[in-house]
Amino acid sequence: MKKVWLITGCSTGFGRELATYVLAQGYQVAVAARNTEDVKDIIAGNEDNAISIKLNLTKPEQIKEAVQKTKDKFGRIDVLVNNAGIGYFGAIEESEDDAVRNMFEVNVFGLAKMIQETLPVMRAQKSGHIVNIASIGGLVGFPGVGFYNATKFAVDGLSESLSKETAPLGIKVTIVAPSGFRTDWAGRSANNSPIEIEDYATTAGKNKSDIRGYSGNQPGDPARAAQAIVKAVEAENSPLRLLLGAAALKGARIKLDQLKKDFDTWEETTLWADAPKSVNLAPPST
Repeated sequence: MKKVWLITGCSTGFGRELATYVLAQGYQVAVAARNTEDVKDIIAGNEDNAISIKLNLTKPEQIKEAVQKTKDKFGRIDVLVNNAGIGYFGAIEESEDDAVRNMFEVNVFGLAKMIQETLPVMRAQKSGHIVNIASIGGLVGFPGVGFYNATKFAVDGLSESLSKETAPLGIKVTIVAPSGFRTDWAGRSANNSPIEIEDYATTAGKNKSDIRGYSGNQPGDPARAAQAIVKAVEAENSPLRLLLGAAALKGARIKLDQLKKDFDTWEETTLWADAPKSVNLAPPST
């Protein structure tokens, strides 16, 4: 049986590479994008195994239609890849409410709605795999992209909870956390706050400049990322978290060390916080 994949955000980057690779491996694929003209070349010659679907994650009716069209065409959905997303550059204080809310609509609420619409299909099958493209920025916060980090931390937390809810139902979850890859994320896919506060020049400002500066020259290869994602999906013991890229691995390990240091240093205070109602003692010195 050919597995059926539904992949969002296939115009560029991970989505395009993944849809192309999955088709080449003989899978059946629903190729979703805001503009289906952008994915015509992916579908061409693969009409029996692929369909293009117009999908804007801020439009719930299109999300519902995407799931239904995939099921109508192929009869099932085995793998949902939530790849579509946008970025935003700005220090927390510099960031604009409308741009931030729009990013949350796409990166978090649109992704969550895709999951909610797909789960009934997978539950009926008693099988499935949900792959959520997060970021190393969903494990580690960086200056200048704090609200983007917040969306990806949300994806990470939602995905971890989801994995515990769906594991008994035969539905797996994998969170993909890439570092710098040669996609459009740091280019046209990420807006920039027009507000610049000089006090943040050496933190948020520098990081924004660094990220923009190496756009297109990142070490990560999207084609290899696509192969890695398929490998994780096909593995008997698929990972809950799949880091992609040396910088992602380095950043995650630094974060682990920082967490351990804080947890161990403040262990006495942490444990002291548990006490019977009748006990009222000053906190221990640390």
